[in-house]
Amino acid sequence: MLWLLLAGGLWMFKRRDEQQRVLLLGGLLRKYRIEEHMAQLTDGYLRALGETDPQRAAPIWQNLGATEALLQDELHQLTDDLKDVWGERLRVSRWPVSVPMATRLFPQHSFDFKALVGLHAAGLAQTLQNAEGLSPRDRAFRATAELLLFQHSCHWFCRSKNLASARVLARHSTAYAQVLAAVSPATRTAYEQLIRGR
Repeated sequence: MLWLLLAGGLWMFKRRDEQQRVLLLGGLLRKYRIEEHMAQLTDGYLRALGETDPQRAAPIWQNLGATEALLQDELHQLTDDLKDVWGERLRVSRWPVSVPMATRLFPQHSFDFKALVGLHAAGLAQTLQNAEGLSPRDRAFRATAELLLFQHSCHWFCRSKNLASARVLARHSTAYAQVLAAVSPATRTAYEQLIRGR
C-alpha cells in the first residue's frame, strides 16, 4: 500500500512538472508559426525533390526560400525570448526518463534549454546559408534533420529524452540516432558537448 501511495505521489509530481514545462514552452511559441513553417518546409522539400524536371522544381525551391527565411528569423527571436525566462525553469534533465524536480534536485545532471535553442537556430542558419555548397537535395536533407533535432529538443524539454525519441520515430519514421547523424558536423559537435556537459 505504501509503495502504491509513493508511486502515485511521484506520478502526480511528474505530471505537474511536465504540464508546467508544456505551458511555459507553449506560451513562448504561441506568437510564432514555427511548427507550421517546419511542416511547409519539409513537405516542400519532398515535393521539389520528387520533381524529375528541374524547370518544374525551380519555382518550388524559390517559394521555399521565403519560408526558410521566416523560420530562421522566428528561431532567432525565440532564442531572444528565452533570455527573459528565469534560468532554472529552462534546465533539461540529462536522464532518459522524466523524474519529478530532477533539474532542481540534481542540477549537475541537467543542461540549459536556452543554449540548446540557440544552437539549433545557428545550425539551421548555417545549413540554409550553404557555405559548403551542398546540392539542393543534400541541403534539404540536412535542413530537415536540423528541424527534427530541434523538435526532439522541444519534446525532451517538455517530457523526457526517451519520449522525445519515440515521438520523432513515430511521426517521421526516423530514429534519434539517424537525425543526429544527418545534421551538420558543427551542430552535432556542439549538441553533444552541451547535452553531455563537456
